[in-house]
Amino acid sequence: MKYNQIKHTDLNVSNIIMGNMRLPQLSLVEIEQLIRTALDEGINFFDHADIYGQGRSEELFAEAIQMNSSIRDKMIIQSKCGIKGKENYFDFSKEHILDSVDGILKRLQTDYLDLLLLHRPDPLMEPEEVAEAFEVLHSSGKVKYFGVSNHNPAQIELLQKYTPHKLVVNQVQLSIAHTPIIDAGISLNMNIDQAINRDSSVLEYCRLHDIQLQAWSPFQNGFFEGPFLGDLEKFAELNKVIDDLAALYHVTNTAIATAWITRHPANIQVVLGTTNPQRLKDACAGAEIKLTRKEWYDIYKAAGNIVP
Repeated sequence: MKYNQIKHTDLNVSNIIMGNMRLPQLSLVEIEQLIRTALDEGINFFDHADIYGQGRSEELFAEAIQMNSSIRDKMIIQSKCGIKGKENYFDFSKEHILDSVDGILKRLQTDYLDLLLLHRPDPLMEPEEVAEAFEVLHSSGKVKYFGVSNHNPAQIELLQKYTPHKLVVNQVQLSIAHTPIIDAGISLNMNIDQAINRDSSVLEYCRLHDIQLQAWSPFQNGFFEGPFLGDLEKFAELNKVIDDLAALYHVTNTAIATAWITRHPANIQVVLGTTNPQRLKDACAGAEIKLTRKEWYDIYKAAGNIVP
C-alpha cells in the first residue's frame, strides 16, 4: 500500500479509501470481514457520510468492529454532512453542521473525526456561518481537519475566505469512464464537447492549493449509469485494453482501473464502495502498479476520449 501525507495536516493516508455507503446491504459478520480485510491490506482511511443509510452505515461500522480506542487509533475516519436526505435539500447552516457532527460521532462511537467534509454545495450557504461551525468543532476537539466534496474552485475560495481552517480535501467523481476533470485541460481550444470546462479546472486548482483529491465511483460510467468493467456493449474496446494490461501485470481488471487513477501525479485517493473483500484486495493490488504513460493514455483513448 502506498501512503501520502495530506498537506497542512499530520495525516499519513493510504491511497485507497474504504467507502462505507453500502454497509446496510451486509450482515455484521460480513461488515467486520470487509473492514478487517481493508486493515490487513494496509488501508487506514475510512469514508462515511451521515446520508449513507440515513446514518445506519456509521452505526453498523462501529458495531461490527466493536469500536474502541485501540481500534480507533488504527484508523483515519472521515465523514460528510450537509445533505438533508429525506427532505432532499442541502443545509450548511451552523445548527445543522453542529447537530450532524454530534450524530456522526455518536453513531461511530468516537470522540472525534479526523476529517469533516461538506458533502455537496449549498447555494444558500452563508460562509461566515460555516466558519463559526468549523471553529466550534475544532476548538472542542470534535473535528481535526475540514474539506469539501463536489465543490468547484470558486465555491472553495468563497468558503476559505471566511475560515482560518485550511480546506484540505475535495472529493470528486472520477473514473476511466467519467473524466471531465481531465478532459477540458487536454482538449483546450478544440471545438468539441470534450473541451467544455465543466468544473473550472478543479483538478489543477486543487493541486495548486494543496488540496487532496479523492475519487468517488471509480468504476462507474457517468452518474451511476452502471460499471464499465465487463460492459462489452458500451465499452468493448476499453475492456479489451484493460484486460490485456491485467494479463500483462498478472492482476484483475479492477486493479488496472484503480491503477489508472493512482497513476496521476496528483496522488488521488480512490474511494472504494465495494462490499466484496476480494474486489477490495484487487483494487489494493492495483494501487501498487505504476502504469507507463503510453498505457495510461491507451486506456484514456479506449474510453472514447480524444488525445489531440
